[in-house]
Amino acid sequence: MNASLLALAAIALWGSLAPLGVSLGHVPPFLLTGVGLVIGSVIGLVLSRGRVSEWKVPAATLALGVYGLFGFHFLLFIALRHAPPVQANLVNYLWPLGIVLMAPLFLPGMRLRALHVAAALLGFAGAALAILGGRHAGSDMGGWAWGYLPAMVSAFVWASYSLMTRRVPPFPNAAIGLFGLVSGMLSLLCHALLEPSVTLSAHDWQLLAALGLGPLGGAFYLWDAALKRGDARTIGVLSFLTPLLSTLGLLWIRGEWPSASVALAAAMIVGAAVLGSRAKP
Repeated sequence: MNASLLALAAIALWGSLAPLGVSLGHVPPFLLTGVGLVIGSVIGLVLSRGRVSEWKVPAATLALGVYGLFGFHFLLFIALRHAPPVQANLVNYLWPLGIVLMAPLFLPGMRLRALHVAAALLGFAGAALAILGGRHAGSDMGGWAWGYLPAMVSAFVWASYSLMTRRVPPFPNAAIGLFGLVSGMLSLLCHALLEPSVTLSAHDWQLLAALGLGPLGGAFYLWDAALKRGDARTIGVLSFLTPLLSTLGLLWIRGEWPSASVALAAAMIVGAAVLGSRAKP
């Protein structure tokens, strides 16, 4: 399958994360992430047809996977607890910009062109507008909060993880299941140490299964396949669709229509994707 289509499929699944997260808002975040990642790891067994041998990767590769999946979510949750959520989320969405701008630093032989930079900046402006325009951010604007720092670091973690998967020895797509399993267990450990225990209903488990098979599972396998086949700079620009889809999903479950700012954000993000695709490899 075409790399851009694989990336768009992953982005579409990540777009469902916010609506599912709202529906599971009563579940502590580390428990939510841990259960989702562990469920998502089962996809790796399906892809390998039960052959656990395909999960065997060098220790450095496993460390990179845990760095990406666990490190990203751990830092993001710290940020959301110590900074205004909307603004922290916006800072976290620097990761597509990071993928575009850092690609030449991590991937040898790759150059950054003016169209890539212009597309990245236009895409980030559209993402900012989608988040701020779609969540009525004016009510929680404030000054500097130290939580913005882990939000910035989480963005760097996901961008660098995405690029570094091209620098380690090739590994089967199914090995993402091992990354998710170890990261999920670490998240559940954080839940046990840092969060109160809760009782989950049957409906909660259904939503958690959807979360694990979608944005916290299937999306990671699609993302890995896209990065292995395509241009990281172009994929990074496409990633700006994620906050837009999240915002539209939230509006949908609330029964609200997109505002003019969200419509403008959509035009900016689509324009950025088109602009980025026109840049020469």
